[in-house]
Amino acid sequence: MVELRGQRALVFGLGVNQGGAGVARYLVEQGAEVRVTDMQDAERLQPSLDALADLPIQYTLGRHNEAEFAWADLVVRNPGVPRESPWLDLARRLGARIEMEMTLFFQACSAPIIGVTGTKGKTTTTTMIAAMLREQWPDVRIAGNMGRSAVLELADLQPDVPVVLEISSFQIEGLIEQHLSPHVAVITNIAEDHLDRYDSLDEYAAVKAGLARYQNAGDWLVSVTGNALLDAHTNDMPAQRAVVGEDALDGEAAFWIDNGRFSGRLGNERLDFGQDGALQIPGDHARANALAAIAAATVVGVPAQRIAAAIPKLAPIADRMEPVATIEDVTYINDTTATVPVAAIAALRAFEDRQLIVIAGGSEKKIDLAEFAAELAERAAAVVLLDGGATPELERLLRDAGHSALHGPFASMAEAVACANALAGPGDVVLLSPGCASFGMFQNEFDRGRQFRAAVQGLMARDGAAR
Repeated sequence: MVELRGQRALVFGLGVNQGGAGVARYLVEQGAEVRVTDMQDAERLQPSLDALADLPIQYTLGRHNEAEFAWADLVVRNPGVPRESPWLDLARRLGARIEMEMTLFFQACSAPIIGVTGTKGKTTTTTMIAAMLREQWPDVRIAGNMGRSAVLELADLQPDVPVVLEISSFQIEGLIEQHLSPHVAVITNIAEDHLDRYDSLDEYAAVKAGLARYQNAGDWLVSVTGNALLDAHTNDMPAQRAVVGEDALDGEAAFWIDNGRFSGRLGNERLDFGQDGALQIPGDHARANALAAIAAATVVGVPAQRIAAAIPKLAPIADRMEPVATIEDVTYINDTTATVPVAAIAALRAFEDRQLIVIAGGSEKKIDLAEFAAELAERAAAVVLLDGGATPELERLLRDAGHSALHGPFASMAEAVACANALAGPGDVVLLSPGCASFGMFQNEFDRGRQFRAAVQGLMARDGAAR
C-alpha cells in the first residue's frame, strides 16, 4: 500500500467522469496535500470542481506548469493522459512517484478483485458479474471505468467479498507499470479501437491482455474463444483458464450454450445455469457477455443455481442497448457506447427481425469503417449521419456499397432524432449506435447518450404518444 499521509500529491488530469474527483478526495482523506492540474478550464470541469468544493485543494486549470510537478512527491495521472506525456517524463526526472487511481486501489484493496476489460461488453459484463455475485454476497461493490471511483469504495469493502471493476486499456497501462493484476481477469474480446492513441492494433491488444500478465497460478483468466488477437496475446499467461466457447481444451473450465441452455464445466463437474432465453438483453453479444459473467461468478464460488436465479433479472443498462421509449410503435434504442465498429455491428445484428433506422457517425479514431459500412448497407433501411471527422469516410463507403437512404450529416442530436423519427414507421427501431467516437459535437459518449434521450423525450412531449 502506498503511504499517502504527508505526501504532496498532484492529480494530473481531473476530468469529469468521477475518477479524477474520486482520487482527489481519497488523497485528501488519506492525509495528503493535494493539488490538481488540468488543461481544461473551470467551466468545462465544473461538475468535478463542485464535487470537491468542500476540500482544501489548489488548482491550476487551462494549463500545466513545471512548478507543480517539481512540488509533487506523487503524481496521479488521469487515464486520459497519454503515458508518453512529456509532463510525466518531467515528473520522473524530478523524482516523483507515478500512480493512477486504479494502481492505488489495487495496492490498498484487501478484497479479491475481478477485473473486466475488452473492446466491447465491459460495462455490461461487469454489471452482470456483480448481479450474479449479489445472489451470494449482497454487499458486492462495483466500480471503475463505468464512472464510479474505485478508491472511494475501499472503506466499504469486506476481505471475503469480491469487488468487480471495469478496467479500460488506459487504466491497464498503469497496472502493467506496477506489475499488478486482479485475482480474476475477464477479457471479453479484442478488436480495433484507440488507434489514435496506440501505434498499432497489436500494441493495443498487448495492453488489453496485460490485465492478466501479473496473475499467478492460483488466479483465473476468463476469455472468449475464437478471437485470434486475444488468443495470441494470452496463450502464455500463468493463470488457470476459464474459456467461453465451444472449442475449450480438455482440462480447462469451459462455458457455452448447449441446446438453448447456459452450460459449463469446472473440473469434472458439469454445470447448468438455465435457459438462455431467460436473458432479457437481445443479441448474440449479450449471450457471450452473460457466459463470461457466468464463468467469473463460478470460479469465485457462486453456486450454479444462484447464478441461474440472477440471469432473468439482468436488464440493459444506460447507454448500452438501452430502450429509451416506444412512440407510435417505433422503439428508440440508445447504444451510444458503441464507439467502435465491432460494437455497432453487434447491435445491428441484435435486431434482425426489425427494420432499422440507424443514427451513426462521429469523430475519428483511425479505425477501418469498411465492415461497419457494409453491415449498415445490408441491415439499415436508412442511415442518419452525425457530423464528425469520421463521417465523410463512412458516407463514402455507404454510397460505394449502394446505400442511397442517407440523411445528414446533422450538427445536433435533436436534428438527427427528428429526421429518424420522420423516416420510421410502426414496428421500426431507431437505433443510436454510432460506431465512432463522440468528441466534437459532444463532451463524450455519455453526453451523446444524454442528448439522444432528451431528444426522444422531446418527441414524447410533442406527440403525447409514448407507451
